[in-house]
Amino acid sequence: MSSIWMIGDVQGCCQPLEQLLAHPDITADPDSLFWFAGDLVNRGPQSLAALRRLISLESRSVAVLGNHDLHLLAAAAGVRKPSKSDTLDEILNAPDASDLIDWLRCRPLAHFEHGHLMVHAGVLAKWDVAKTLSLAKEVQAVLRGPNWQKALQKMYGNQPSHWNDEHRGGKRMRVIINALTRIRLCTPQGHMDFSAKVAPNAWPPGLIPWFDVPDRATREVTVVFGHWSTLGLYQRENVICLDSGCVWGGALTAMRMQDRKLVQIRCKQSQAPSEE
Repeated sequence: MSSIWMIGDVQGCCQPLEQLLAHPDITADPDSLFWFAGDLVNRGPQSLAALRRLISLESRSVAVLGNHDLHLLAAAAGVRKPSKSDTLDEILNAPDASDLIDWLRCRPLAHFEHGHLMVHAGVLAKWDVAKTLSLAKEVQAVLRGPNWQKALQKMYGNQPSHWNDEHRGGKRMRVIINALTRIRLCTPQGHMDFSAKVAPNAWPPGLIPWFDVPDRATREVTVVFGHWSTLGLYQRENVICLDSGCVWGGALTAMRMQDRKLVQIRCKQSQAPSEE
């Protein structure tokens, strides 16, 4: 089996990405495969170069969509205007922008192999692997369809905060996207809360990490995610967070699935962390 390196949030930091891919521990296996935990672009200085580098990996990589990637799609669709802190203009103004956007909107929101489920942010406690993949495919089908621009108008908002199989339309898509690309904290009943982005052991009263909700249906597999720079590199037997805050002056982290060997590249970016 080829080495599989699971990599945290790149966020447009192409230079650390190049250094990571060229690291001797990674190049030692020329058939290495790469799983990227989303937030491929934005906030870093080289979003276009990073996106092109990821595309160049072709079948050697899997990249799930993060909230910043969906934000780029929304900007391309005219649903949201880029903010002052975004670094998306060079992608939106590239001569092949439509091809880049098409590549991005065809990425999955969840990927499962070898007992590892990768998503950008997390999963709701009621969802097992099969349910997570099924719901991710619902959104993927919309993003890959002819009316994807219009569909993204329904993406924004924090409600509903929990899953119900009866949800339809925009509510259904919003819950799926929020869980897979934005979730950090929940109530013990599994309701999502987006009011805080805090470090470990500082959870607001009545809130816990999504992976600590009792009887989580994915506890028998390993869930790999990013999105949570204040949590940082975090490991349990069945939980791995790989967002070590590269764009905020931390590091870009890769972990080899087979033995959890780490490779980290320090990043010179030093922006102030944002809520998303």
